[in-house]
Amino acid sequence: MKNTDPGDYANVIAAGSVRIERLLPGPVERVWKWLTDGELRRQWLAAGDMRLEVGAPFELVWRNDELTDPPGRRPEGFAEEHRMQSRILDVDAPRRLAFTWGDGDVVFELEPRGERVLLRVSHRGISDRSNMLMIGAGWHMHLDILVARVSGAQSAPFWDGWSRLRDEYDRLLPAGSDDARGGT
Repeated sequence: MKNTDPGDYANVIAAGSVRIERLLPGPVERVWKWLTDGELRRQWLAAGDMRLEVGAPFELVWRNDELTDPPGRRPEGFAEEHRMQSRILDVDAPRRLAFTWGDGDVVFELEPRGERVLLRVSHRGISDRSNMLMIGAGWHMHLDILVARVSGAQSAPFWDGWSRLRDEYDRLLPAGSDDARGGT
């Protein structure tokens, strides 16, 4: 999964790790709010209040059917709601936010680029190829929705986009990458 421009696919950057980037309209403080404010974040990723202190626990609540109208067809095996307990690992407002994600972690980095902001998302601790496909497609689709929300545009139905992207990532990530190493 090669990424040459922000907006492309996630890169496998190390065993069990991906990085994906997007350019968003600035300023950086505005994008920071979309990452840290539970009401804004629920519009593109997951709800949940977050105390921005290292060590602070919080819960993310996904309701992907509510992200777009229509939501598209939810794949079998996915619940209407998913919850995950997390903990803040690092905060450097408004530039960097890191928190636990299951057995791994996610790092958001914001970098001003003129009137725009480069958002870099790194997800580490992905256990296998199957999870790499789901997580790559998930970040890709969630970030596409974020770009649409911040830009005031419409987004494709979440589940239809996720399913299409999961198939695309399946073609891009070399078969036999059960250790989630893949290609860069």
